Amino acid sequence: MRRKLQNIAKQSQLLMQRFVSHQPDAVKFGMGDTSTLGFDFFELMTKMMADPVVVARAQIDLFYDTLGIWQKTAERMLMLRAREAGPPKDKRFKHPDWSENVIFDFVKDSYLVAAKSLLSAISETKGMDEASARKVDFYTRQFIDALSPSNFVATNPEVLTATLESGGQNLLRGLENLLVDLERGDGRLAITMTDIKAFRLGENIATAPGKIIYQNELMQLIQYAPSTNECRRRPLLIVPPWINKFYVFDLQPKNSFVKWAVDQGHTVFVISWVNPDERLAEMSFENYMLEGPLAALHTIESATGERSVNAIGYCLGGTLLASTAAFLAAKGDDRIASATYFVTLVDFTEVGDMAVFIDEEQLASLERRMRERGYLEAQDMATAFNMLRANDLIWSFVVNNYLLGKEQMPFDLLFWNSDSTRMHSFYLRKMYQRNLLTKPGGITLADTPIDLSKVRTPAFILATREVHIAPWKSTYAATCLYSGPVKVVLSAAGHMAGVISPPSSKYGHWANDNLPPSPDEWLAGATPHQGSWWPLWDEWVTQFDAGRVPAREPGGGKLPAIENAPGLYVRVRSMAS
Repeated sequence: MRRKLQNIAKQSQLLMQRFVSHQPDAVKFGMGDTSTLGFDFFELMTKMMADPVVVARAQIDLFYDTLGIWQKTAERMLMLRAREAGPPKDKRFKHPDWSENVIFDFVKDSYLVAAKSLLSAISETKGMDEASARKVDFYTRQFIDALSPSNFVATNPEVLTATLESGGQNLLRGLENLLVDLERGDGRLAITMTDIKAFRLGENIATAPGKIIYQNELMQLIQYAPSTNECRRRPLLIVPPWINKFYVFDLQPKNSFVKWAVDQGHTVFVISWVNPDERLAEMSFENYMLEGPLAALHTIESATGERSVNAIGYCLGGTLLASTAAFLAAKGDDRIASATYFVTLVDFTEVGDMAVFIDEEQLASLERRMRERGYLEAQDMATAFNMLRANDLIWSFVVNNYLLGKEQMPFDLLFWNSDSTRMHSFYLRKMYQRNLLTKPGGITLADTPIDLSKVRTPAFILATREVHIAPWKSTYAATCLYSGPVKVVLSAAGHMAGVISPPSSKYGHWANDNLPPSPDEWLAGATPHQGSWWPLWDEWVTQFDAGRVPAREPGGGKLPAIENAPGLYVRVRSMAS
């Protein structure tokens, strides 16, 4: 015990020095800059003072709700009332003691009604600028989530039990975990979400056999080996987002979209983006189009002799795919026979809580930080995305890692999620902030005005219902932009799990061939289905097969293999493991 405490003390001293060295960035939370947040809260206070009825109403509701909690607690202590049955609605309070123990039930309920009162007072305050109101609400929720009684030793029954049973060993282990995460983040907290050392690229993750058949300074192109004697004549090109690694499509054999698609007879090509550094600071959205999907189309034709492809774009990769399709449409080029968009925004009218990071002041601050380095640090972006679901992606790990002192279990999706890449600023203003992609000619790429209404390529839109990055109703807005036939499917899960939905998946989906103007109307008329949507997509894309040919071996044609998949580019990590 004494040796462990000495080691902790030594680590703490070194890490405190690193922490202090990072204090000039203390007002930065991921992509966000909170240095101007005081003005937003000042505006809130001003509006509240101008209309005190809102505050008074919230206080009265809080009084009566608190009175109800006191009454329920007294009745339970006198055994005049049984505890409420059923599973808890809030996952933070799933431990039985939160409902079975009267005191902790009182603590939980008191916190929830106080949180409700505070948030309702903010939401009902009228007259605030929309952007300011959104930021105030978002950062207030961050504050409220941080103060949850589940996040503290003295008010979390599960942590208290573990502390008493282990003699405090859980807290010592938790402190060690905290120090390791601070060291991994070089003085900034980099929360461990999974057992990072359990996965090795090319060995037990990203294992589908294939070859790198082409590379440039922005990407490597992987061609995967066939698993059938014949394959579909038309190849399949997958365009991942360049802010993440491609292997979300090839996690493990049991949930690998790549393996599954190969088994269905597709010749699969995947772009593996480089992890950019300051040398690529001048690269633009246009460069990513020219040296990404357009270079891939040329390479695929050389490798297979096929001019056209079925294409898939995921998230930001889908936005790039849509822009590429519009670019080709302007040229009269039909090389994309069908386009599938996974959780893709092309209309940025409503982007959910992401909007709090992209107002004028914060974009200017973000761009200053990017100019200093030439890119946005992966940890900054990861922190911002995690804040969108703070209870699931921050505080649950704080409790598990630092209070309960547990080690993380291996989880491939979270390993991939922790393997972030750096990012440049090229599309934040024109798309996220100004929404110019929806306007004909609003964006010009390679001297070509981009107009999504000119895209007649058949489109398959996969939205996910429980999503925090690309709200499904916003992804549905693309149905009003494309001119070709569109099919929409809604997955029941989130931004990652809703896409990686193998046939064994527990998540269901909704389908509706009609496309009313409103996404709510679409959902009202949609048919629910159990299990994976992958077979539904394969049935749709089979329309564009163009026949069968003998299986194609990567590196067996005009383009010799450069190296084995998953390749060199994907192995460059932004954050220490």
